[in-house]
Amino acid sequence: MTDVVIAGIGQTPVGEHWEISLRDLALDAIQAAHKDSGGLKPQALFVGNMLAPNLSNQAHLGALIADYAGLTGIEAITLEAAGASGGAALRQAYLAIASGMVDVALVVGIEKFTDKIGSEVEEAIASTSDSDFEAVQGLTATAQAALLMKRYMHEHDVPANGFANFALTAHANGVANKNSMFRKAIKAETYAKAEMVSDPINMFDVAPNADGAAALVLTRRDLLPFDWHASRPLVKIAGSAASSDTLALHDRKDILYFDTAQISAGKAMKQAGIVLDQVNFFEYHDAFSIYAALSLEAIGFAIKGKGWKLAADGSIGLKGKIPCATMGGMKARGFPGGAAGVYQAVEAVTQLRGQAGVNQIANAKYGLIQSLGGPASTAVSHVLQAME
Repeated sequence: MTDVVIAGIGQTPVGEHWEISLRDLALDAIQAAHKDSGGLKPQALFVGNMLAPNLSNQAHLGALIADYAGLTGIEAITLEAAGASGGAALRQAYLAIASGMVDVALVVGIEKFTDKIGSEVEEAIASTSDSDFEAVQGLTATAQAALLMKRYMHEHDVPANGFANFALTAHANGVANKNSMFRKAIKAETYAKAEMVSDPINMFDVAPNADGAAALVLTRRDLLPFDWHASRPLVKIAGSAASSDTLALHDRKDILYFDTAQISAGKAMKQAGIVLDQVNFFEYHDAFSIYAALSLEAIGFAIKGKGWKLAADGSIGLKGKIPCATMGGMKARGFPGGAAGVYQAVEAVTQLRGQAGVNQIANAKYGLIQSLGGPASTAVSHVLQAME
């Protein structure tokens, strides 16, 4: 099978874009990716979105965005998998290219949280949980994560500041990312004094919901012009996998183990032909600090109950054992819902091209990215590789 490569990347700054429409945000990212790809024209569009029908009163985004981007006539569909929607869209585009059914595919992750405010946003996000047994009881995504974090801290004797370095690392890495929502480092004492959102989660343990769009152009290596690689570094998708678990937490044997994170990452790495020690950086789904810790454990970077220590001892920093959230992650860059997974891919490509500036991981060859839908009810993992 020929290599599936990411030929173009584009993104908008993440933030509160009250004045920009859903379609205009998407178009900005598409135009940037189209230019970066050298003008490749897609035959199919895969849109990752989480909540547009709820928050923007707009479904059928595939046709809407294809039309607005001047791509009427191509195949265009929307993928929804909660916070893993962007990762799911990337996987479907990868499969389309790898199968040979599509030569050039466009992936767009798009979300607009600011089309609604307050309780309407929380209600919309709650629709991604089990409506009959969780959302109906008033359980929000943040409260659910707080329950997990409380249980984890109790079972593994984690101190009150045990998760602090997840936030500190993300914010330190976000300073140099011009597309981050927050570009200011924070200190340990700032974290310690932060207001509680849902005990024990404080405001630095939860990523801010934000607007944004990111785009990728995928094709097969043999379809690129002969001299394409000479003009820019080339990155391929070496592994791709997805997994699902119960939607409701109470249906799981162990609520503190993300099975889907382990399964999807393991399959993606096996496909790529690499082992854990070869992964140069990991873009985890840090919508909540507890998710980062549980993902590190599930994949095998830490044993059960010790994931938080990788943050505490600096192992996840840019110069650590396994650099994470290298461009700020969801905590500093912001959490643009269904677009988050596509932003991860854009940032990973930036690393593997050697274009990450002061955030550059030296000699990065393999990057692992993982998107989660809810508390890992869905997990989509990709291994990206810098090509020689």
